Amino acid sequence: MTRSRLVRVGLTLAVTAGCLTYLLWQLDVRRTLHILVNADIAWFLGAVAVMALGVPPMAWRWQRLLRARGIVERLGWLNRAYFVSYTAGQVLPTAVGGDASRVYETARRHPGRLGDLTAIVVLERALGGVATLALAAVGFALAIGRYDVGAYVWIELTFVVGTLVLGVVFFSRAARMPLRRFLPLLRRLRLERPLRAFYFGVHAFRGHMRLMLGVLALTLVVQAYRVLAIWMTGRAVGVDLSPRPYYVMGPLLFLVMLVPFTINGLAVREAFFVSFLTQLGVDKESALATGFLFFVVTIVLALPGAVVLAVENLRGLPRPRAPELR
Repeated sequence: MTRSRLVRVGLTLAVTAGCLTYLLWQLDVRRTLHILVNADIAWFLGAVAVMALGVPPMAWRWQRLLRARGIVERLGWLNRAYFVSYTAGQVLPTAVGGDASRVYETARRHPGRLGDLTAIVVLERALGGVATLALAAVGFALAIGRYDVGAYVWIELTFVVGTLVLGVVFFSRAARMPLRRFLPLLRRLRLERPLRAFYFGVHAFRGHMRLMLGVLALTLVVQAYRVLAIWMTGRAVGVDLSPRPYYVMGPLLFLVMLVPFTINGLAVREAFFVSFLTQLGVDKESALATGFLFFVVTIVLALPGAVVLAVENLRGLPRPRAPELR
């Protein structure tokens, strides 16, 4: 392990320990443990089921986007790759590590298409962000007069504006000329070739607007469905809120889970639950228990991928070939 990597690992461990220490110092740990031990297993299993059943539609979405770029892949293998990515996300930097896992595994099956594959996975992530932010706007409208969510909506508005700007950058032909000004700098940094491949990989979908709208609609439905898993987790530990405020909370939680500052988002995710839910009248211990139990849900969701990898490694299974485009 190189010195720079050791420094990064050390800093990650230090930040994780510091965040955990501060969070636990603010709370009654015994009461939090009591809440977790007495959690309703039916609500917990319901949350796991909601998350797991959301995978096949996302795999089908990924398959449609791949086909649009002439890359054919089996739906069964894409489901497998999704579950493996959840496993990778437990040891790599949060959800970004899971995305990197999907890109890596698919690129091994389709040599020479790394730029397109990276662009498609990032496009998926962007579409997911647009869908969840749209849900947040609906949730906020429903919550007006009933729940005080403070400045969180303004943060979400910032992400909405940022997403719109990125959409213009990647899909507008008029944006190409201003972007060319950055080419000399990118050449000096040796980033021109990979970023060019990535840009054109995303820009190519400008000619597939019908597909994009269909995928966005599907993503909106799936994200609305998956937010219910957060609500069910809260119900498991006795948080008696309707699903409505979670449609404001959910998008921000998914963004928080991308933050790679701590090990698997530990403490950052739980601190977010405490910060958000306490504004809605939930006590700190129940809010922390909700966040930690949702973390357990993601761990359970990663188990199928871990089993798949273990079986493949033990049996020494050869990497299956991708189907050819006919």
